[in-house]
Amino acid sequence: MAETATTDLTDLPLAALHAELGAKFVPFAGWNMPVQYASGVMAEHLWTRAHAGLFDVTHMAQVRLPKGALDALEGLVPADLMGLPEGRQRYSLFTNAAGGVLDDLMIAHRAGDLFLVVNASRRAHDLAHLRAHLSDVEEVTDRALLALQGPEAEAALAALVPAVTAMKFMDVAVLGWQGAELWISRSGYTGEDGFEISVPVAMAEGFARALLADERVAPIGLGARDSLRLEAGLPLYGQDMDEDISPVEAGQAWSIGKARRAGGARAGGFPGADVILDQLAHGAPRRRVGLRPEGRAPMRGDVMLYATPEGGAPIGRITSGGFGPSLGAPMALGLIDAATPADAVLYGDLRGKRLPARQVPLPFVPPGYKR
Repeated sequence: MAETATTDLTDLPLAALHAELGAKFVPFAGWNMPVQYASGVMAEHLWTRAHAGLFDVTHMAQVRLPKGALDALEGLVPADLMGLPEGRQRYSLFTNAAGGVLDDLMIAHRAGDLFLVVNASRRAHDLAHLRAHLSDVEEVTDRALLALQGPEAEAALAALVPAVTAMKFMDVAVLGWQGAELWISRSGYTGEDGFEISVPVAMAEGFARALLADERVAPIGLGARDSLRLEAGLPLYGQDMDEDISPVEAGQAWSIGKARRAGGARAGGFPGADVILDQLAHGAPRRRVGLRPEGRAPMRGDVMLYATPEGGAPIGRITSGGFGPSLGAPMALGLIDAATPADAVLYGDLRGKRLPARQVPLPFVPPGYKR
């Protein structure tokens, strides 16, 4: 994470609560974010896998569009939005003319509008992109965004909002709590069952405290959020995909709707469709791969990958890497030449020494979504 002068950072609405809970803060995407609490990243990670972790993700941008914008929005993404029912949300990508990814986002089709959540680092870009193509784009600035993740998330949230038990993975709903309107989706970015909850800023601290009063819930920072998503094999924008990496290369081809593919009802029609659809049909020059480095040393982003223990040119690089607390071992995502055999051992260059890493299926940890 790049260091940024503290005076240039935006504080979360719940910054005082995080400080009270013992958070250590770091700069991230222009925000002062809690990276961990007293128990540390590994304990927070394992708590979320076993119980329920509460994440403050208010740094992500919340955006509302008119319901009638569904057709125009579909022209910016490769997802099948016209086939998205009310009460459901879909993961998608903004793409560029070269077939690269401008950002990934969640799109919810609600009864009265469309609700989008985009990455903090791309907030200004995405808002400008939307406004260049659509009218009545509203950035929501008076609501916090919390994520409750883990196998006990449903029970903990249902103690406050009983109706969430009826929700399935990727359902969205507007539900009440103490007079506040909660915008809830059954989703997250940890691989665990859970919810993302948009709550009015004025009610956010009370709601967070009510969740944290449950012995099943603990506050979790940015560090464990990253290790959880990496174990789940989920890409991070700016590392595992960017403007020069296509959805196919990033392992996100599944997000391209059948209706938008060749032969589909609305084939193409999104930026870079010619490149992306050609890669779907004939293969991409690079592919994403899961890696398990041997030993205990993590291979982190931008470590170069080779096909041999000595000599030769690089065949790719690590895009995300770290230690997997649930695995008890290092793990990584890499982007490599597509021609590399799937059973080949790769070698990461760590400080001038090449260490072996096995290609393995993703995710590293099976998901726990309630479908």
